[in-house]
Amino acid sequence: YFITICTQNKQCLLSEVKLNSVGTGVLDGPPANKEISVELTEYGKIADKYIKQLNDHYENVSVEQYVIMPNHIHMILFVRPCGSSRTPTPTSKANAAVPAFISTFKRFCNKEYGENIWQRYYYDHVIRDHRDYEKISEYIRDNPLHWRDDELYNEI
Repeated sequence: YFITICTQNKQCLLSEVKLNSVGTGVLDGPPANKEISVELTEYGKIADKYIKQLNDHYENVSVEQYVIMPNHIHMILFVRPCGSSRTPTPTSKANAAVPAFISTFKRFCNKEYGENIWQRYYYDHVIRDHRDYEKISEYIRDNPLHWRDDELYNEI
């Protein structure tokens, strides 16, 4: 599953995406190299902590990849079938693990925050094949590079 969880009112609470230019210091030198970094806020550090803890806690759900952006989190969740040798359909009871995982994540974070910072709902997309997985994986990896063009972009 490709999951996106947003903060309430798309508030930029989780991280800051920074563009760092590394130049040569020479006026006529080559252009500066640009590096992108994502610096987590205290809220983002707590979210990161619970993503990692829950990943170790759930037997049938694993976080394959994630990025914590200023006002949202993207992640790929892998759900293993439980109690059956057949692969479950995306709407089967076995995949009730996804909403349970997200709900637990939000609840743990909010308890430590002392307030609710998350939107009630989240976006999910069933990854259908390897090509879809690769495309989403690349999107997550490159999301900080395209932050200012992101549909969730919000000036602080």
